[in-house]
Amino acid sequence: MSDARYRERQWRDRYAPHVAPINQLVDELGTRDEAGHPPYVAPMYRGVHARGLVILRDPGPKAGGDKGSGFLSVENDDQTAQRQDEFFRGAGIDPVDVVPWNAYPWYINRKPSRDQLIQGTEPLRRLIELMPELCVVILEGNDAKAGWTLFLSRHGSWIRSRGIEAVATYHPSRQALQHPDPVERERREEHIRSTLRRACTMMTAGERPVAEDANPRIQAMTRE
Repeated sequence: MSDARYRERQWRDRYAPHVAPINQLVDELGTRDEAGHPPYVAPMYRGVHARGLVILRDPGPKAGGDKGSGFLSVENDDQTAQRQDEFFRGAGIDPVDVVPWNAYPWYINRKPSRDQLIQGTEPLRRLIELMPELCVVILEGNDAKAGWTLFLSRHGSWIRSRGIEAVATYHPSRQALQHPDPVERERREEHIRSTLRRACTMMTAGERPVAEDANPRIQAMTRE
């Protein structure tokens, strides 16, 4: 997205048929004046045809805000986007197959409150409605996991009826993975890699994870 020509192409194609329903939803969310306009899903993704959905916390400054690209994309000019791309590719996932989203889709650049996570559940429901081939949701970070738990309290039976599963791991940013013990840092990164490998298998072969915690729809995140 640091390349003006690339960014212009993405902007020109933001209403291409495969992403138009999603980005029209984003436009509707942008009518909330107090919250601003969320970043679009870049047309580089498969959009409504994707089998994967990755949920993080909130849009970062390279996506939202006055200086952001205006898109959720692994092509954004920041380290987290680059690391996300590397983690996906290392697990055998083409990043374009996984639509990016956030537990709180509006730009705030800070930890969302519980009320804000609740506000994010209805946009998430509408997004999932637009993705008929969705089979796996990847939750990256504790806020994404908390938002998904709130979402399931409202829409769990619907998600179960569609056979959608969720796996949870750490946020891919360096800050989320930092720890004074290098062994622990590596363990956290390996947790991301193994979780994404599992998601890749589910996306390509239709496998479903075995629940590891009290919530049957979330593969348990290894706790610190």
